[in-house]
Amino acid sequence: MAFWNKNVPYSSSSSSNYFPIIGLLSLLLLHPTTTTTTTSSFANAIRVVSIQRPTSDDIPSFREAPAFQNGNSCSSLDVDKIQIVMPVDANYIRGTMAAVFSILQHSTCPENTSFHFLSIHLEPEIISLINSTFPYLSYKIYHFHPNRVRGKISKSIRQALDQPLNYARVYLSDILPKDVHRVIYLDSDIIVVDDIAKLWGVDLGHKVLAAPEYCHANFTNYFTDTFWSDVNLAKTFEGRRPCYFNTGVMVMDLDEWRKGGYTQKVEEWMLIQKHTRIYQLGSLPPVLLVFAGNIKAVDHRWNQHGLGGDNFEGKCRRLHPGPISLLHWSGKGKPWLRLDARKPCTIDYLWAPYDLYRSSRVALEE
Repeated sequence: MAFWNKNVPYSSSSSSNYFPIIGLLSLLLLHPTTTTTTTSSFANAIRVVSIQRPTSDDIPSFREAPAFQNGNSCSSLDVDKIQIVMPVDANYIRGTMAAVFSILQHSTCPENTSFHFLSIHLEPEIISLINSTFPYLSYKIYHFHPNRVRGKISKSIRQALDQPLNYARVYLSDILPKDVHRVIYLDSDIIVVDDIAKLWGVDLGHKVLAAPEYCHANFTNYFTDTFWSDVNLAKTFEGRRPCYFNTGVMVMDLDEWRKGGYTQKVEEWMLIQKHTRIYQLGSLPPVLLVFAGNIKAVDHRWNQHGLGGDNFEGKCRRLHPGPISLLHWSGKGKPWLRLDARKPCTIDYLWAPYDLYRSSRVALEE
């Protein structure tokens, strides 16, 4: 069982006091789990490569999150640590904070979770925010230099998809230390409502990636007519049954990624795109070209994606049928922006209880 504060056991009553509407939302969100509990300690660690001044003066402030502690039966071995990678920047810091909070709150062994944050600008203010919001968090932060993708990014249908940090997931095997063998990569616009250890425990077999597959989606739509009309390009998927998967939630075997030279393989498609427009989206299609039809399929409950609507208008969408372990606001609409504009979608109220932004509690109680 996870704990809220120092030596204060988590309970449904303490949860409802902290978030006024969590009791109602839990009917939709929470799934019964079989849990074991433990105790171990985490060391805070920050790897700072270079420090730059923030480009914005309006970085928000956040309430301090409760301290989540293991019980007596969780392992204290480093080999049992769950390694999670997430991007972080001033524009998405609010989403990142909510995502981290949700992961810790629903973890059976929260102290066994270690975070690796990727950032273009290592603003001291953001590092300070992480430390003050999660004083007990085990994490490192790494600099992703935009020069890694200079001249390789093509303009897509939405500017946010063209940002260098959006491509950092392709370079994890180079960025992270060699002793990090396996990670869960998560976008910043998600919340987890189940024990992340269940996703971590997926058996990859001999696959490099694991993610929910959506074979009912029209896969041809992710590439242009130019791609499909070129005989040589269209042969790319011969010998496999390609299905769409969302790269915002992936379990990744970094050792196998390194052995297979998959960063270079993805980059090759990015360079082809610079000369011949074969897709419209950002970092997703080149990963699909390399891996679609050759990943370990994970239950759909681990990526209820598309909650941000499409890439143009971000219109409201409903939840898909079935159990949910992770909600993902992929698309243009982000819950914190719609809530602040007082034009939220119904689904955004499922994100709101995890928002630690200082003014959020007042807004929820109005």
